Amino acid sequence: MELHELTARALSERIAAGDASCVEVMRATLDRIGAVNDAVNAIVSLRDADALMAEAAAADAAPRTGWLHGIPIAVKDLVATKGLRTTKGSPFFADHVPDEDDLLAARLRQAGAIIIGKTNTPEFGLGSNTFNPVHGRTSNPYDPERSCGGSSGGAAVALACRMLAVADGSDMMGSLRNPAAWNNVYGMRPSIGVVPNHPGGEMFLHPLSTLGPMARDPMDLALLLSSLAGPDRRTPDGAAFDAARVEPADLSGMRIGWLGSWGGAYAYEDGIEAMAEAGCAVLEDLGAVVEPLAPPFPSEALWQAWCVLRSWSQSAGLKPLWDDASKRDNFKAAAQWEIETGLALSAYEVHRASEIASDWYRRAAELFGTYDALVLPTTQVWPFPHAVEYPTEIAGRAMDTYHRWMEVTIPVGLIGLPAISLPVGFGAAGLPMGMQLFGPRGSDARLLSMAMSYHAATDWPGARAPVL
Repeated sequence: MELHELTARALSERIAAGDASCVEVMRATLDRIGAVNDAVNAIVSLRDADALMAEAAAADAAPRTGWLHGIPIAVKDLVATKGLRTTKGSPFFADHVPDEDDLLAARLRQAGAIIIGKTNTPEFGLGSNTFNPVHGRTSNPYDPERSCGGSSGGAAVALACRMLAVADGSDMMGSLRNPAAWNNVYGMRPSIGVVPNHPGGEMFLHPLSTLGPMARDPMDLALLLSSLAGPDRRTPDGAAFDAARVEPADLSGMRIGWLGSWGGAYAYEDGIEAMAEAGCAVLEDLGAVVEPLAPPFPSEALWQAWCVLRSWSQSAGLKPLWDDASKRDNFKAAAQWEIETGLALSAYEVHRASEIASDWYRRAAELFGTYDALVLPTTQVWPFPHAVEYPTEIAGRAMDTYHRWMEVTIPVGLIGLPAISLPVGFGAAGLPMGMQLFGPRGSDARLLSMAMSYHAATDWPGARAPVL
């Protein structure tokens, strides 16, 4: 197997054993990027090849610093990287070169990674379709005329195309999960508070989004999560995570709840529910008991609470730019809608939305007293053509916002639960799909162990790589 095809763990083991040099790994990575990136535009702001090769040579000569020692990584273009352009996909930051790393980038370097560039994202990370006016569009490698999802779309495509062995992303409304499903890889949203985000602005009122790992193998998810997690004195978040706790789970007797369409609340395109049910059948083959569940909470209440809290969060973050009237016409329509909606909210409306989220958290806790995990499809539609900015209807049902087509992700995100998008195979058009396996806060290691057993039985990323 060629170096660019290996998992991050396998690369790490080869480098540690002296069976591959950091220079060889960097050369293989750059060759792969040169061969396929033009077709998909996943990696942007790629650094100079000579500088990267020099860093790889220095890593070969230096003591080993961590499990990522000498392994190339491109960081999502929402994360500040010292000396490397960080645009957020926005013309406002097209030439922005940070003086310091965000904590995530710093932790990757501490683990030994060599940051080679950035992965593409929608403007400000808004929307599950990766395109922006700075770097353009990222294509789905299974059909380059279709969307790769988002907002961690560049990361998922780079993984699927074997340009990266492991990648970071972030997730508010499925941004680690949807692109994983559409690119036949794994994406994990950790329990809220496990991975600290510094500098992340306000730290107490907006706990909807989290950073997390993506990979082609669940053990790589666990290893990267161990590097990203942990406390930092500058934030109230951060909990240590030990990847050594993760090993294939015995699913015998585990109870898993299948939520399907949430009693008809979530519309799906043809074949998606059946694909997730096939994934559930794998869990049953491994010994789990999968039981269909009635809707555990009113879906419309979840949606209304989500819209309030998300718009409140987004408007607060973008308001400093919005206050410059000369810039307002340059915001994408989705950002304008979020800001205007959020600025119109009253304090009571925000409080009421938080009360609904609290009620759902208590109800979910009851469910997890009976079930080890719950399952939903990861997304409600198949990857759509580039000409579509976002779906306006699903199976004849009109979508009333730019993001309602991803409503299936909010039961997890609204209350900060951990979730992993597991690949479940390919539909009739040859496009990939996934399902969300999620559990109570703090069950990250258990979910990863379950994912390892599932991966051993399926290995969809290894079985069906994209052909470019």
